[in-house]
Amino acid sequence: MILNSQIDEFLKNFTPTLKINSPGRINLIGEHTDYNLGYVLPSAIDKSIIFQFSRNSNASKCNIFSEDFDQLFTFDLSDVQKGELMWANYLLGVVYGIHQHTDKLEGFDCILKSNLPIGSGLSSSAALECGLAFGLNELFNLELSKLEIIQISQKAEHDFVGTKCGIMDQYASVMSEKGNALLLDCRSVQHENVPINLEPYQLVLLNTNVSHNLASSEYNTRRNECAEGVDILKKKLPNISSLRDVTLDDLNVFHDFLPKKILKRCQFVVEENDRVLKTKEALKNNNLNKFGRLLNESHQGLSKKYEVSCEELDFLHDYGNSKPYILGSRMMGGGFGGCTINLIHKDHMKDYIPEVSKAYKEKFNLDLGVIPVNLSSGTTII
Repeated sequence: MILNSQIDEFLKNFTPTLKINSPGRINLIGEHTDYNLGYVLPSAIDKSIIFQFSRNSNASKCNIFSEDFDQLFTFDLSDVQKGELMWANYLLGVVYGIHQHTDKLEGFDCILKSNLPIGSGLSSSAALECGLAFGLNELFNLELSKLEIIQISQKAEHDFVGTKCGIMDQYASVMSEKGNALLLDCRSVQHENVPINLEPYQLVLLNTNVSHNLASSEYNTRRNECAEGVDILKKKLPNISSLRDVTLDDLNVFHDFLPKKILKRCQFVVEENDRVLKTKEALKNNNLNKFGRLLNESHQGLSKKYEVSCEELDFLHDYGNSKPYILGSRMMGGGFGGCTINLIHKDHMKDYIPEVSKAYKEKFNLDLGVIPVNLSSGTTII
């Protein structure tokens, strides 16, 4: 156990030489398509984790302090293993991964502070991983490419946390450019910038402030269900390698070979990939009405076919869908809690937010979180 006196001593002697801003992300559309090697449309946002770094005089001892948890943990580069602190495991996984690439890493000190709500679907975990990897790359001149930083961060979450996430979160956190979304092809791991002009509308996240305990286990279950669908379809379509290669026509022809549940999962992924590409064109043409309709379609698919929504998310979607000044909304993230993303006319914000907050409180006896977001640049030096 680290004593308060040790924390005080650490903070007193800490002098940062490098500051990093590592943002969270939203995903405009394309949910659960990334691990199926499909398309997603994310962007970094103006909510982030701030990292402060300095080298220390020790060859291998490292200290990381979280202002949000008021916790300091210390580890040695010669023995990096998973520990009991969940937030620390994201970081330990990154350090372990960097060690596989280079022997230039030495002892360092780090302080981090976040304004990203945890569990809201804004990918605070990717911001945590990428911020540390990006900062250590700069601090020790490791010469890692941005893609290597992304891949190290993703593998950290797989191996040290146990969430088999796709590459979207880390990619958006590092690669985003202000004023653009990224049309990311998760198979080729290449992207196209899509300029965004939402005026006179605003993207607003409504945070359910719930995180049902199904979230992490069902995420991995959905991955397995999609893989099962691909294995079955391969017997009829030997050239496919993922649901990215499957069309709706394929599913219509071979639907009798798929269990009902697996068919629904596959249908959602194939349809969602199509919605991503349609959204890209709608945004390029500044067709916000079509963008809104695609958001609504995405939510219906997530709720009815992929079955990763929950009562609170469905309530917020349905409530917003009844308002003519809200063009569209959908649940965002892995599911079973977190946020809806809503496209709301700015002139109606001041009236709608209190109204929906009151209705949500009356229905669930929960306070609604309100997070207006703007698109931002990816991880960068401050």
